[in-house]
Amino acid sequence: MKDHNTMPKIEIYDPPMCCPTGVCGPNVDPKLVQFAADLDWLKGKGVEVERYNLAQQPDKFADCIPVTDAMVFAGDLCLPLILVNGAIVSRNIYPKRSELARLAGVDPE
Repeated sequence: MKDHNTMPKIEIYDPPMCCPTGVCGPNVDPKLVQFAADLDWLKGKGVEVERYNLAQQPDKFADCIPVTDAMVFAGDLCLPLILVNGAIVSRNIYPKRSELARLAGVDPE
């Protein structure tokens, strides 16, 4: 495992959802449940993870130039956006745990 000083910062910019994780309401998408669990797993590995919801934190989207640039071209169809250390590494999908581990530089086991 990497030293905390070299751990990347992972930011997730979600499409508008009813709650911060999308894991609410009567029809919860199982992919969102798994993704939330995978982010908790990453945090447990010492990775800094921030997650922003367009419906609740539009200022975070406006303050991030790569996000605003992506949204100018694709609107919210590019969401979710995953950034590592400020650079977009994934668009329009929720990566699986193995991909998140690779992006964070941690062992997927």
